[in-house]
Amino acid sequence: MSDTLDYEALRERAYQTLFEQLADMCVGCITVDRNARVAWIDDKYKALLGLTGDVVGKPVEEAIPKSLMRRVVESGKPILLDIMETRDRNLVVTRLPLRSESGEVIGAIGFALYDRAEHLKPLFSKYQKLQEELVRTQHELAQERRAKYSFSQLLGVSESVREIKRMGRRAAQLDSTVLLLGETGTGKELLAQAVHAASPRADRPFVGLNVAAIPENLLEAEFFGVAPGAYTGADRRLREGKFQLANGGTLFLDEIGDMPLPLQAKLLRVLQEREVEPIGSNKVVRVDVRIIAATSRDLAAMVREKQFRADLYYRLNVVPITLPPLRARTEDIESIADSILDRLSLQQGLPPRELAPSAVNALRAYDWPGNVRELYNVLERVVAMTDDSTVTAEHVAAVLPPGADEAAEPVAPFVGVRPLSEVMMQTERVAIARALAEAGGVKAKAAKLLGISRASLYERMMNLGMVTNS
Repeated sequence: MSDTLDYEALRERAYQTLFEQLADMCVGCITVDRNARVAWIDDKYKALLGLTGDVVGKPVEEAIPKSLMRRVVESGKPILLDIMETRDRNLVVTRLPLRSESGEVIGAIGFALYDRAEHLKPLFSKYQKLQEELVRTQHELAQERRAKYSFSQLLGVSESVREIKRMGRRAAQLDSTVLLLGETGTGKELLAQAVHAASPRADRPFVGLNVAAIPENLLEAEFFGVAPGAYTGADRRLREGKFQLANGGTLFLDEIGDMPLPLQAKLLRVLQEREVEPIGSNKVVRVDVRIIAATSRDLAAMVREKQFRADLYYRLNVVPITLPPLRARTEDIESIADSILDRLSLQQGLPPRELAPSAVNALRAYDWPGNVRELYNVLERVVAMTDDSTVTAEHVAAVLPPGADEAAEPVAPFVGVRPLSEVMMQTERVAIARALAEAGGVKAKAAKLLGISRASLYERMMNLGMVTNS
């Protein structure tokens, strides 16, 4: 019991000390009753305001014409920081309601913190700087979420490329869901961004999410966000999901075929209702998002095998566009390779390179299981390994997988020992490719065959250049 009394006494002393310190530091202090009549005003404040008579019991506006103490009494809400004009100066003031033990407003207290607003200049400067940094960061983030590619960057002269561009431009004028199909590395994300950039949503965000790259237990949070304090360790602020971030724009769902079945049902509901419910929240958030999905898997077959929801498949498969593999459009390889070499030269500050006819033939003879992404990787390795201004068939053969030149036109063999790190990377690449083939492209199954997690498999594929932009 004595401890309780000591705590109460300490609390009362804290209140008293706080008031005394504030009153001592301030240039003036005043209290009013429940009717906004002056109950007390200290001598410093009276002198500062030029008051000579007794103002106790009078409406506060008689002593301080522009006072807002009455508003505090009537609303019960504080005005923590304000600039109040008097006859010859501006005062920086704070006003707080006073309450009884039952919580009823019985008056208000006001402190004049400074007699010149100049004292707040450092605070205002810091606030303005923070605001400018926030605006700059928001602008940079908005730029990052804009589409980086257009149809002009979908290179090639083949009939299949012309048809893809035609269908893509048509899809851009609609607001229907688009489903991009094709092997990994064929340029599905490039096409998705091109569709967004040519659509009426072009000035709104383009947000991408690779379903295969996110652990299953985190996917729902990535999609729909997390309410403040939803679970232990969760942020105290709302963490927005990809649907909220893409609101008004386009959400690109890559590798949609790797989405777990339970989450498919929740995604279907969002597509139907146009609203999301963050984890740990009982409130729904309306969203206006255009969906572009992509997969390298046969969704129709997955539907037949009960691995993908039929209703979600029909919801996604409104405007399907199939991107052909690179081996099916070999006439495009030369223009794509030239563009890649130009980009690598600019990025690395190196002289421009050109392709010899023999190199073009070697590139066309290879079957490119990794498509355009693998072509980029091969040419990047060529640039890294030679200073020659002309890329020849010998350079290409030196970096292609072992045995790749068997189907190509005869070229001079590569002489010399390859670095151990390069051999190990190539071995890992072959092992992953075989596991994916064995698993029918299902990354979860391939990871299990390799004895690693799905996230680890995806990370290794990224490091090997087997996945970047689909």
